Amino acid sequence: MSVSDYQKFLASKSQLATMDGFEPLWLPDWMFDFQQIMTTWAIQKGRALLIEECGLGKGPQQLVFCENVIRKTNGKSLIMAPLAVAHQLVTEAEKFGIDAKLSRDGKPHKNITIGNYESIHKFDEADFNCVSGDEISAAKAFDGKRRKQITRFMSKMPYRLGATATAAPNDYIELGTISELLGHMTQSDMLGTFFKSSDKKRHSLFKEGDFWNRAKYFFRAHSEDPFWKWVCSWARAIRSPKDIGCDDSRFILPELTITQHVVPTRFRFPGELFVRVAVTLAEQREERKRSLEERCQMVAKLVDHKEPALVWCQYNQEGELLTKLIPGAVEVAGRHSDEEKAERLNGFAKGEFRVLVTKPKIACFGLNYQHCGHHTFFPSHSHEQWHQCIRRSLRFGRVGPVRCDVIATEGEAGVTDNLKSKQVKAEKMFDKLIRLMNHGEHLTIPENHIQPMEIPAWL
Repeated sequence: MSVSDYQKFLASKSQLATMDGFEPLWLPDWMFDFQQIMTTWAIQKGRALLIEECGLGKGPQQLVFCENVIRKTNGKSLIMAPLAVAHQLVTEAEKFGIDAKLSRDGKPHKNITIGNYESIHKFDEADFNCVSGDEISAAKAFDGKRRKQITRFMSKMPYRLGATATAAPNDYIELGTISELLGHMTQSDMLGTFFKSSDKKRHSLFKEGDFWNRAKYFFRAHSEDPFWKWVCSWARAIRSPKDIGCDDSRFILPELTITQHVVPTRFRFPGELFVRVAVTLAEQREERKRSLEERCQMVAKLVDHKEPALVWCQYNQEGELLTKLIPGAVEVAGRHSDEEKAERLNGFAKGEFRVLVTKPKIACFGLNYQHCGHHTFFPSHSHEQWHQCIRRSLRFGRVGPVRCDVIATEGEAGVTDNLKSKQVKAEKMFDKLIRLMNHGEHLTIPENHIQPMEIPAWL
C-alpha cells in the first residue's frame, strides 16, 4: 500500500462528517446575512443540525433548505414540527412566498409538506427525498415506538436538516439521538466511541449526594475535544448573529426579570410530629401535592391584570384548578385532541383569549408568544423545559420586558439555583461549539498522517 493510499484509508476512518450536499440554487434577498450563511452551510452539508436561539428564524431557514432540495432534485420535501408549530410554519411560508401546505392525513403536497411528529406514521417515506425536523430535540420526548418511527423515516432521506434552540448542556444522549436521526453516527456508536459508563465511579460519588442526577456517561481520556469537533462537523450553533461576525443590532433580547415566591410548609409528613421542609425528591413531590391549592391561589393573584399571561403547570389537578381560579383562562391538556390543542395554542398566539394554562411538555417547543410578557412557573429540574418555556416570550422581536414568577414550596426553593447552574453549563457548551466552529478546527484533517523518523544508530 502506497503512502497516499494509506492516507486515504486513515481519512476514511475519520468520524468527521463529509459534505454530502450541493451549492445553493436559491438564497432569497429577504434573509438576513447570518441566515444565508447558516443555510448555505446546511445545504452544502446535506445532513446538518442548526442550533440557534429562539427568534433567529430557524423556520424560514428550513423552508429555504427544502426549497433548494426541490429545485435540485425535482422531488418533494417534508418538515416535521411539534403540535401547533406546523400552523406557524405555514403562515411563514405564505409570508415569504414559499409553496408549503399542512397535511394531517399523510397526503403529500407537490412541493413542501408540513406535518407533526405525532402523525409521522401516516406519511410514506417514498414520497419524499428531503425531511427537516423543527425543534428536533423534542424527538427524545416521544416513547420508544414513536422515536423509532421518526428515526426509520429520516434514515431513508438523502437530505436531512434538524433545527433546535436548546441542545441539552449535559445530555449527550440527546446529541446521539440527533446524530442518529441525521445519519452520522448511531447513539450507541457515539457513546462507545467517546464515552464510558462507570457504575463504580457513580457509586463512589454517592456519599456526596445527588446520586441520581449525576451523569451516567463520562468522557474517555482525551476524548472531549474530539467529541465537540465531531459535533461541529455536522452542527452549527449561534446565540446571536455576532457569533459568526454579523451585525446583531436588530437582535437584542428584552429584559428578563425572575422573581421566586416561596409557599411555606404547613403540614407534617406521615409519622412525624413536627413540620419540616422537604429534602428528598419524593418529599418534594409530596410537599407540592399538599400545597397545590395555596400555590394555585398565589398564581391567580399574580396574573390578576389585563395583560396576556402564560401559566405553566406540572400536574393535571394544577391545570384544572388554575383554569377555575383565573377568569377567562383556557387550558390545553393531554386529554384534549390534537385538533383542540392546536386550535387553542394558536388561539392564544392570535390574542383570542388572555391567559393560557398548559404543561411544558405540551407547548414549550417552537411556539411564538412574543406578545405575552408574563409567565408563572412551577419549577422542575429540567433545564430544557425552563429555557424553552421562557423563550416562548423572551425572543428576538419581543418589544418590552418579560417577567417570570416562580412559585415554589420551601423544599423546592433550591431548584432555581440548580437551573442556573445548568444554564452555566449550557453557556459553556455554546462557547466551545462557537469557538471550534469559528476557528475551523472541525475541518482540520492532517494532510500527512505519516511523520518522518530517524532510524536509531544502533540499527
